[in-house]
Amino acid sequence: MHDMSLPTLWLTVLIFGGTIYVVIKGNIDSSVAALVGVLAMIWIGTMSEVEAFNAVDWNVIAILLGIWIIAGYLGKTGIPEWLAGKALEVSGGHGGVLILILSLLAGIISLVVDNVVVILMLAPVAIPIARTLRMPLTPMILMIGFSSNFMGTALLLGDLPPQMLHSVAGAEFLEFVWQDGRPSSFPILMLTFVLTLAVMYVYGFRGGRATPVEPRAVGADVVHDADGPPAPALDFANAITDRRFARIVLAWFGATILAMSFRELLGKYLGVIALTGAVGLITHVELLGERLKKPEFEAVLQELDWRAVFFYVGLFALVGGFERTGLLGDLAAALEPLFRENLAVGATLLYWITVPIVGVVEHDAYILTFLYMIRDLGSQGSIDPWPLWWMLVWAGTLGSNLTIAGAPALYVALNICEREERRKIGIKEFLRWSLVFALSSTLICYVLGMLIWVLPNA
Repeated sequence: MHDMSLPTLWLTVLIFGGTIYVVIKGNIDSSVAALVGVLAMIWIGTMSEVEAFNAVDWNVIAILLGIWIIAGYLGKTGIPEWLAGKALEVSGGHGGVLILILSLLAGIISLVVDNVVVILMLAPVAIPIARTLRMPLTPMILMIGFSSNFMGTALLLGDLPPQMLHSVAGAEFLEFVWQDGRPSSFPILMLTFVLTLAVMYVYGFRGGRATPVEPRAVGADVVHDADGPPAPALDFANAITDRRFARIVLAWFGATILAMSFRELLGKYLGVIALTGAVGLITHVELLGERLKKPEFEAVLQELDWRAVFFYVGLFALVGGFERTGLLGDLAAALEPLFRENLAVGATLLYWITVPIVGVVEHDAYILTFLYMIRDLGSQGSIDPWPLWWMLVWAGTLGSNLTIAGAPALYVALNICEREERRKIGIKEFLRWSLVFALSSTLICYVLGMLIWVLPNA
């Protein structure tokens, strides 16, 4: 245990627990709660100002900012709208098939773009499609939300949990595809995702009716939906108004991802690579100036989720302060005999305890805390921490789809549904979709994770 007085230790535990409780309950903004908790720890002597600053993984913050800036430009290219138009064409107007294609699209984009950004990209596109096809809007938007929250952990770029795994365990970009001679996060989550969408199709969307729609309906009569406001004419064919701008954004995005995948060869931090890609893109489009139909840089900055940035800064410092109590190491030491004697039982308990907890607790804080605990567990020397790290981040990500308390992306999706449908969406209606999605995905991923990662090491 860290050399800390008993009163300071218990005050630190109370501050940590109280801050997490406030974040879960949502009485005040989560970013404010996290920063207040950090400042309280500094004032009671848990850590100094310098130690709090150093507890933040600024590399992860730089990754977030760099990728979010590039994604902000990507959202202005018209490419999401164009992709949605293609989805409408492929579906033939069949509502169930369209929802699955849009969900698959959301999941794939969230591999490299923050899940909240994905929802803000695709929801404005999905709304007129749903109204034109006279489809219920809520299932479509919620499925986009679930899917965008799903695939963020498949690669290193899409969400905070994989970036925290990079911070704590040193997981590199390509290790999310293949590690230690076996498939890791991307192939396992991709297969889980496809099978989960198949379950949802059978459960709720197989009977979607076909309503032929011409995606090039430029200037067509507005279609009125009896359950909502009139839908605008669809003009997806002309969504990309400046192809040169779109090509520039895609080129910088692709180059950034490629460079990040070769981080070890380049010898630079991922945050530096991400910021280099963002600054390179900004410089490129600004130099071309009026020759491009581009957004103003200030507008892109204003759309960044600065509250999330402050929350993540506070979260790292908060967990860093709690780690200084030594309680995580004590917990790891207490659990070490269980995992050493039967890794399969230990991994199963870790997985299925995590799933319901992150369904009602903001999952980033939970995952970061237990990543450190598993690191301490692995430091005992008799256990390979990687099967536990993977099972933790998979359960922590997929289980967070259970309620809006587990993932900010679902809160955003629900707000869009309520605003557009002009009604309150109750927990029963939400759980009708989230429960099936979360349980089917966590069960499928558990089986794959046990077969590929846990049982071979047991």
